[in-house]
Order: sequence, then C-alpha cells, then structure tokens
Amino acid sequence: MHQSVLVCVLVVAALTAPFLPRCQAQLDILAPLLGDQVKGLFRQGEAVLLDHYCNYSVKPKFRKWELYFDGSFWCPGWTNIKGEALTRSQSSVVNKATEDFIKKAQAKGLISDEEAKSWFGAN
Repeated sequence: MHQSVLVCVLVVAALTAPFLPRCQAQLDILAPLLGDQVKGLFRQGEAVLLDHYCNYSVKPKFRKWELYFDGSFWCPGWTNIKGEALTRSQSSVVNKATEDFIKKAQAKGLISDEEAKSWFGAN
C-alpha cells in the first residue's frame, strides 16, 4: 500500500473517530462509506489526443499534511513521454498533466506549434 494512501486512511479515521457511534451495526454501515470516499480519490481512464489513444491516472498525495492530487498522462502507442502534474485540485489535475505532456511532445517535435495552440485554445 502506498504511503500516501495509508496516511489518507489514517487521517480520515482520526477525523471521523470522535463522531463514530459505539454501535457495531452503525459501524458496519459507515465503514464502506469511508472506503468509497478513499477510493474516490483515485481515478484512471483513457483519452484521445490528436488521434492518439492515451491514458491518465490520478492519485492522492499528502505533502505537509495537505491533500494534493498527482496526475499522469501518457500515450503508449505513440511515445514514451509522460505528462505529470501535482495540484490541490482533483478536477484540474488531468488537464495540467495533459498540458505538460503537450509541452514535452512539442519540444520533441511530435506536436506542431499549431496543434499545441489549438489544444491550448480549446482549454
């Protein structure tokens, strides 16, 4: 288990412990809900970028007791370049990782200036 996941689970448990009822039946109901909340911090999927199939992933990370989201974007059938981002925003981390990928691919000559501009103009 990754250290950040363990820290996340411990923090959630510590914050909710005072509010947990002592009744086992209610604890059985609450435990899956907490598990779903922690699972919801992780995300992965697929996207198409300039006619290439790509993947992305998001995972939580704690830095100085603050929750961040670590995002990655890569296109395995096209290049070994990997876009990366670390943000406080779970909703924008994939876009930031994609922007990083595009900048790196543009620097390597895989994406033209026009293609990059059109992508950045759309976002």
